Amino acid sequence: MPDAARFDLVVIGSGPGGYVAAIRAAQLGLRVACVEKEKALGGTCLNVGCIPSKALLDSSEIYRHTQRGLAVHGVKASGVELDLPAMMARKDKVVRGLTSGIAGLFKKNTVTPVVGSARLAAPGRVAVTGASGEQTLEAERVLIATGSEPTPLRHLPYDGERVIGSTEALTLPRVPERMLVVGAGAVGLELGSVWSRLGAAVTVVEFLPHIVPWADREMGTQLQRALERQGMQFRLQTSARGAARSERGVRVTLAAAAGVSEEVEVDVALVAVGRRPYTEGLGARELGVAFDDKGRIVVNERFETNVPSVFAIGDVIPGPMLAHKAEEEGIAAVEMMAGHAGHVNYEAIPNVVYTWPELASVGITTEEAATRGVAVNVGTFPFRANGRARCMEETEGGVKVIADARTDRVLGIHILGPRASDLIAEAALAMEFGASAEDLARTVHAHPTLPEAVKEAALAVARRAIHI
Repeated sequence: MPDAARFDLVVIGSGPGGYVAAIRAAQLGLRVACVEKEKALGGTCLNVGCIPSKALLDSSEIYRHTQRGLAVHGVKASGVELDLPAMMARKDKVVRGLTSGIAGLFKKNTVTPVVGSARLAAPGRVAVTGASGEQTLEAERVLIATGSEPTPLRHLPYDGERVIGSTEALTLPRVPERMLVVGAGAVGLELGSVWSRLGAAVTVVEFLPHIVPWADREMGTQLQRALERQGMQFRLQTSARGAARSERGVRVTLAAAAGVSEEVEVDVALVAVGRRPYTEGLGARELGVAFDDKGRIVVNERFETNVPSVFAIGDVIPGPMLAHKAEEEGIAAVEMMAGHAGHVNYEAIPNVVYTWPELASVGITTEEAATRGVAVNVGTFPFRANGRARCMEETEGGVKVIADARTDRVLGIHILGPRASDLIAEAALAMEFGASAEDLARTVHAHPTLPEAVKEAALAVARRAIHI
C-alpha cells in the first residue's frame, strides 16, 4: 500500500458510480483507493444486476425469436431446444469479462483496489475489514458509492429458494412452470420476460393501477398489452399479503383493491418492488452524516455531506436509482474535488425497460406536464409507419415527443419499440443541448432507419408528419 495507506480520495464501492469516479479521479492526478467488499469489482450492476440480466434478456429473446419469429422471414427452424446451463454459462462469461476489465482499468490508471468491508472510523479515516484482518486508510476525502439492495416485503420475506429476489432470479437451475412476479417496475418486467420467453407461465402483481409507474401512461399501457400478447398476465391494484411453502412450491395470498383475497400456488415468487440505499455497517450515521426520511444520504450541489470531506453519489442519495446516473454523479463529484467544473443534468437522464419491445424515456411525461401546469404540444409516430421497422417485422409501439407550447423546446421523449434503448440517446442529446422539436424535425436522418420515427414524431408536434 503506497504512502503508508494515505490517499487523496478513498472511494467506497466499485459499482458503476464508484469505479468510474475512481478512474476519473486518478486521471485528474489524485491518489485513489477503491474499497469493495466482494472479490469481484463492478458492484451490483455488473455482477448481479444490469449486465447479467441483459445477457439473459438477449439470449432469451434469441431463443423466442428462433421459435416464433423466423417463419415470416422465410426461415424454417425445427428442433429448437433450450440449453439453460449453456445460457447461464454465457451470462457468467460476460460478467467475468467485464469485471476483470475493471481490474485492468484500475491498474492502467493506478487506482489501488482494496478488498474488504469499509467503515468510516473517523474524519479522514476508513477502516477496512478483509480476510487478513483490519487496515486503516487515511484520506483527504471519502466518496460513498455503496449503491442499493432489493427492498424486502414484510409479508413475503426472502428464503432464497421459493421466495426470491433479483439475484436468485438470475441463477435459477431450471425453468419454473409458474412464476409470480411482485412488482411491475423495470426489474420485475425484465426478469419476468426472461422466464416467460423460456417457458414459464408468468403472472405480474402490481399494487398500483398501472405498470412502470414512472413512465408515460400511454406508453406503459401499450407495453402491458404487448407483454400480454407474449403470454404474461397482469394483476393490477393487487398486493401480495403472505406466503407459505407448499409441496410443489409456494402459496401466495393476493389481495385485490376491491377487498377480495385469493391464494395462488406457484413454483417461484420473485419479489421486485424496488431497491433501498445500502449503508449497513458503513458507520456514516455514527460519524454524523445526515440522512433523509427515506434512508438516503443528504448532499449539497457538490455531492458533499454535512460532514466535511465526506461525499456521496448514486443510489445512496436522492434521485433515480440508475447506473448511468451514478456514473455521471461520480465524474462530476471528483471533477469538482479537483477544482474543475462538473454538473449532472437531471432533466436529461434516460430511463429504460429492456423488455421487448423496449420502453425508453427521457424528460417529463404528459402527466407530469399537466401536474406542473405546463402547456405542451405532443407529436407521435408509430413504428408500423416506419420503413425499417416494417423490414424488421418489429412494428409495435412508437415515439412521442413532448414540447413546450410556448418555446417549442423539447421537454420529454418516450419510445416504445425495437432498440428503444439505443434510440433514446438522440433524445437525451437533444434535451442536453436544449433542442426544439423543430431542431429534431430539421435534422437529416438516414433512410431507412428506426431513428426516422423520432424525426417524424418531432414533425408531428407541428402537425406536419410526412409518412402518416
